[in-house]
Amino acid sequence: MLCSVMTSRQLTVAVRSRKMSATTCRRMKAGFTLAFVVCCLSSAGVHGDSFTVLQAPEFVSFQKGDWPVSGEKVPDVVALTMGFSVQEDLLWPGLQAGPLFQRPRANVLIVVRGVDSLSFSQPLASYPLENPVPFTLDGVAETVHSLFSEYTPVVLQLAPSEERLYMLGKANAVFEDLPVTLQQIRARLSQDGSVLTSLPLNSLSRNSEADLLFLSEVQVLHDIAALLQRHRHLAKDFSPDLYSLELSGLEELSRLYGKDSPQYRDATAILASVLQKFGEDMFRLYGNRAVVEVVTVKTFEAPLTRKSRSILESKQISNPGSPYNLAYKYNFQYAVIFNIVLWLMIALALAVIVISYNLWNMDPGYDSIIYRMTNQKIRVD
Repeated sequence: MLCSVMTSRQLTVAVRSRKMSATTCRRMKAGFTLAFVVCCLSSAGVHGDSFTVLQAPEFVSFQKGDWPVSGEKVPDVVALTMGFSVQEDLLWPGLQAGPLFQRPRANVLIVVRGVDSLSFSQPLASYPLENPVPFTLDGVAETVHSLFSEYTPVVLQLAPSEERLYMLGKANAVFEDLPVTLQQIRARLSQDGSVLTSLPLNSLSRNSEADLLFLSEVQVLHDIAALLQRHRHLAKDFSPDLYSLELSGLEELSRLYGKDSPQYRDATAILASVLQKFGEDMFRLYGNRAVVEVVTVKTFEAPLTRKSRSILESKQISNPGSPYNLAYKYNFQYAVIFNIVLWLMIALALAVIVISYNLWNMDPGYDSIIYRMTNQKIRVD
């Protein structure tokens, strides 16, 4: 009887201990899950910058994945999508090699400062951006201008620096009336067809400097697409075009109102829809052969300064025929002409050597019939 009582007590203690261990395990699992979620959210907040591809032709293959791309390698990605070579191999699996004889007609890169990501509807691919250092596409622009200077390449760079608009090529006349300064865009916003009549401003004000800066950048995007629609021949020529646009309106709004303000939320929603439509318009204008990328960064790790000098500041002129120190014109047919002349000279040199050798070793017994008949006539006389 005593043994049976002790056994029942032992069973009761064992059942209670099992219940306590199960409860402890559930609590530990919940704690680990909460810690994992917090770590993920904190890592997403720190590394939230992104490189998003909105539009791209079929022959430019962006692979979907979470492969991070460095900020300093973004110009190399743009150069490779346009079919140009880079100094160092890009060891990034997000971009695959495409056809050799097909290249996009345009590349549009938009840098948005002050936000880590924007909600786009069905982007082609999105990658985390690490090491967000300031970069420019000056090298790609010089390549386009040097290879296609005889045509009408559109090289348009917009940056919040001393020179807000920087253009190269023969297509400057089309964009020379594009408003770029804040005073010009204020006047443009009050004209017919401005974005103020079509955008839902909500909490944004027309009397605030920061709000006007943001709206001015939206107006510039609208005017660029409108100018290209009126001058469609620029999108159909042989030369590829390059657009590098940097927007800092959201950064000013977050600095003035804060990221939890209704002004910042409204501006973020407006910019996402405007960029989506701008990318679709540019993609359609270039016959579905344009690449549109958006880089979103909260802030750059280094002060943003333009890594180029004005051509008007140059004192040493390498080309005396140009007052702006421009390089000598590079003919796109140079490689073709060089190969034709080279192999033609080699063929002529080999022909001269063969003919000279045969003449030198010619047998006199194989003279032509004219000389043989002449010799016989002399003998008869």
